[in-house]
Amino acid sequence: MAEIKKIGVFTSGGDAPGMNACIRAVVRTAIYLGKEVVGIQQGYQGMIDKKFVPMDARSVRNIIQMGGTVLKTARCMDFRTPEGRAFAYKNLKEEGIDALVPIGGDGTFTGAEFLSREFDIPVICVPGTIDNDLYGSDYTLGYDTATNTVIDAIDKIRDTAASHDRLFFIEVMGRDSGCIALHAGIAGGAEAILLPEKETAIDELIDKLEQGSEKKTSSIVIIAEGDKNGGAYNVAKRVKEKFNFYDIKVTILGHLQRGGSPSSFDRVLGGRLGYAAVKALLAGENRKMVGLRNNKVELTDLQEAIHNHTFKLEEDLLEMANILSI
Repeated sequence: MAEIKKIGVFTSGGDAPGMNACIRAVVRTAIYLGKEVVGIQQGYQGMIDKKFVPMDARSVRNIIQMGGTVLKTARCMDFRTPEGRAFAYKNLKEEGIDALVPIGGDGTFTGAEFLSREFDIPVICVPGTIDNDLYGSDYTLGYDTATNTVIDAIDKIRDTAASHDRLFFIEVMGRDSGCIALHAGIAGGAEAILLPEKETAIDELIDKLEQGSEKKTSSIVIIAEGDKNGGAYNVAKRVKEKFNFYDIKVTILGHLQRGGSPSSFDRVLGGRLGYAAVKALLAGENRKMVGLRNNKVELTDLQEAIHNHTFKLEEDLLEMANILSI
């Protein structure tokens, strides 16, 4: 592998709190080690549109506390074609970029894997997604902040639910992952949690709510957006047919879960993973993801991180959530 002189860093896919902390760490670690850094705005689209911004240590000041991503993010259909990737690579070479640190989810990783294999450019990816659904890391950037945002919303909704004797259905993000729903549901004292990984029949939910209806005047049900029952509104409609004495309300938290100042955990995680990504590149590693396992930064092969779908929720938490909600 040729000596790396200039590293490109970019964010792609959905934004996540902590991405800016990671960008900051990549830039300052690379500069400290004598390398140049270029920020690529709007991800893969920016490679095609030549949106390259030279970065120095001062260009990333005062961003560690900011949500979102200062480098922006965008979808890019052109990059999905061999011709689009070839054009992007040509632009990278003209800019002198000879290595990349992509920050994002599995779609970002897939694009980086294709680009690296087709044109032999080194890449070390950083997992940045609130879904916490990437194999090879116990936590992904943004997950902790998003979960805390949901907990804060649950606490506020709990106040009004108790005041009016209401049953609230709260839908949270996570696509095919129930991590946010499970952890926020436990921390928020939810009476029931519906997850993509563990299908809950409506009749089962109704039985659970019925058992608690004599003791509780208000209840909260957390529903992950990937749950097989069709979302919070559909679940609420079917439950309302059974419980006509409950004042039933639905809240879909939506994209507010992606925003906000990152938690201290996500700031530190962004710093650790950004620093480790640069170190891995300069050590000759390629097509890997840096992740946190058992509080240690470890490398995972990109193919494994993209295609391994054995990520499972903790069985003890699933059981505990059911027991504590009685």
